[in-house]
Amino acid sequence: MPNASTNGWVSDFAELVKAQLTLLVLVTTAVGFYMGAPPRFAPLALFHAVFGTALAAGGAAALNQWWECRLDALMSRTKSRPIPGGRMSPALALSLGGFLSLAGVIYLARACNSLSATLAAVTVLLYVLGYTPLKRISTTNTLIGAIPGAIPPLIGWAAVRGELGPGAWSLFIIMFFWQMPHFFALAWKYRADYKRAGFRMISSDDESGARSSSQSVLFCMLLLIVSGFPFYVHLTSAAYLFCAVALGSGFIVMAMRFHREKTPKSAQDLFLTSIIYLPLLMAVLVFTKV
Repeated sequence: MPNASTNGWVSDFAELVKAQLTLLVLVTTAVGFYMGAPPRFAPLALFHAVFGTALAAGGAAALNQWWECRLDALMSRTKSRPIPGGRMSPALALSLGGFLSLAGVIYLARACNSLSATLAAVTVLLYVLGYTPLKRISTTNTLIGAIPGAIPPLIGWAAVRGELGPGAWSLFIIMFFWQMPHFFALAWKYRADYKRAGFRMISSDDESGARSSSQSVLFCMLLLIVSGFPFYVHLTSAAYLFCAVALGSGFIVMAMRFHREKTPKSAQDLFLTSIIYLPLLMAVLVFTKV
């Protein structure tokens, strides 16, 4: 039987690498691989792409928490994370993050190809050296952070194809726009926490919620438009377009509710809607692939 110490370390490691967020990254990587793959492909190739991405994504998350550990200690939402909680040293987190990031890039280069490895390296660098420090400098951090967040399906596509075509970029742009209402809702709900840590978010001085909610509505509308791109570049059947419009319309309804009510509950509901929307859209992509 594993002892409490072992269970605690596993739990801390999972939190360090943001296991839930990383799982979502792996789903989009797998979808990118599948959408770019020929009708018959080796399942082992899919494993290589997902495993390498998992290493790199987990490493980037760990490096992010190492960088922000003193700021995390100031926020109620993050003060119990392994480093600010005193259960893991910053040096260990840095070592784990560096090792996982490098291992992921090398693994993809050896097991898949150089393009997928390069995309993984760009993801880590943009997330750690771009998005992370920018959070205390400019409100554009969410836009910059959405770039590495949208790259995983490109990694999956590149792993199987060795190049990036219109289909790959249609998945990238969906992921990019999806992140806006997802993070705007979260940032507004926890705006006091972010302000306490000195993070510059559009929600920082948006007590009324007018800016955050209106931007959420705007990007949900843009997402509805761009979500049709996979159909227009002949990745999917017309059934996908119908489902994408239905899902996107539901997303817009929740964003408009957030704009109307401007309450923590409506922000949380929009955030949860974004979590439901993305896996459903990914599933529709898979089942309507042509």
